[in-house]
Amino acid sequence: MLETSQLAGKLLLQGGKAYLPASGTLERRDFLIEDGVLKDMKDSIDAAEGVRIIDCSDLVISPGFADIHVHFREPGYEHKETLQTGADAALAGGFTAVCCMPNTDPPLDTRGSVQFIRQAQEALPVAIYPAAAATKRRRGKELVEYGELARAGAIGFTDDGNPIADGGVMRRALEYAKVVDKPILQHAEDPSLKADGLMHESKVSTALGLPGVPGISEEVMVYRDLRIAEYVGGRLHIQHVSMARTADLIREAKDRGVRVTCEVTPHHLMLTDEAVRTFDTSTKVNPPLRSREDVDALRKALVDGTIDAIATDHAPHAIEEKEQTFDLAPPGLIGLESAFGVVMKALVDSNLTTLETVLYRLVVAPREIMDLPRTFYTKGAPADLVVLDPAEEWVFKREHVRSRSANSPFYGSQLKGRVKGVLNRGVQVDFGLRRK
Repeated sequence: MLETSQLAGKLLLQGGKAYLPASGTLERRDFLIEDGVLKDMKDSIDAAEGVRIIDCSDLVISPGFADIHVHFREPGYEHKETLQTGADAALAGGFTAVCCMPNTDPPLDTRGSVQFIRQAQEALPVAIYPAAAATKRRRGKELVEYGELARAGAIGFTDDGNPIADGGVMRRALEYAKVVDKPILQHAEDPSLKADGLMHESKVSTALGLPGVPGISEEVMVYRDLRIAEYVGGRLHIQHVSMARTADLIREAKDRGVRVTCEVTPHHLMLTDEAVRTFDTSTKVNPPLRSREDVDALRKALVDGTIDAIATDHAPHAIEEKEQTFDLAPPGLIGLESAFGVVMKALVDSNLTTLETVLYRLVVAPREIMDLPRTFYTKGAPADLVVLDPAEEWVFKREHVRSRSANSPFYGSQLKGRVKGVLNRGVQVDFGLRRK
């Protein structure tokens, strides 16, 4: 369990720079919190008697991150993750809002299952928004009740883990989702082209003797879905983009006015198919880790705005599942606790972009895509803040993980940029903040 403390009494975050979403700038701000509620935010606030002070000099304060692609496994796979352990992992990574995927057992394809998530998350330190299945049982054939599930609290529709492979079903899904003004979130890959592939189809897969997943399996599905979305005028969101060509197609579609958004994961911004040479099953992900050329193109696409948001695709698995041979192990890795450090290492430490751009992709863009609340720094509302040290270099270790699972390829990696504290829903998490 993540150790949290109740936000009781008065607390002053003093001397830090705040990320201001409205202007996209970093400016000096002090924050006064009383009993978990943001009371004031000014250039400078003098500490009164009885106020606890946290020294935020050289630190950055931001609204909490939002992750629009996580797998919390409950109901049905609680041995991998629960809503509670998933919320702990999210909070440890600086995320105060997440969207959970429907590939549970049973799937989130009924009013009751969506309401279960919405009600259960109320007692947790992180806001959890459920995405409902796009088709019944996620089988890609019969649509769910879009209006009923939207009214129950579904923030979008997806068969994630499975693509909506049938073009006719995708057309109807986009049309029905358009009626309730929700996006269709597509896990874009053509199953017939992916076949039994285990990693990116390349010289590396040939050398390792592993069947490959060709890049066109993603490209052709994205092209088809963009054309369908353009035809019906629906909202399409492409999950975990992994190919340079995919980014090009999305860029071209946006220029034509197609209502499309997309996300990229930290691991697709950092790792290439070369990482699979170790046969570490934590490097087996779906879509697979791609080439260096793809990684470089994804980084550029995120910086220029073609790729809208960063999402972890946090996919916990039990230890015994990932200890199988590479061909038998399920795909997926955990990513919440390491996300900020990985992204900062890949983008800011490499001088490709600024901290402000990273924060926009972690804070603002995800909430815009999924229509989540964007009441940043609202006085009189519960504090929703993350305190960051963008310059801290640290080594990611198993002890930093709060997920129930441990399948990460980043153990032992030198990262840059670290979450130092989180304040949300009346609780505080402290990773070594300085007190005056």
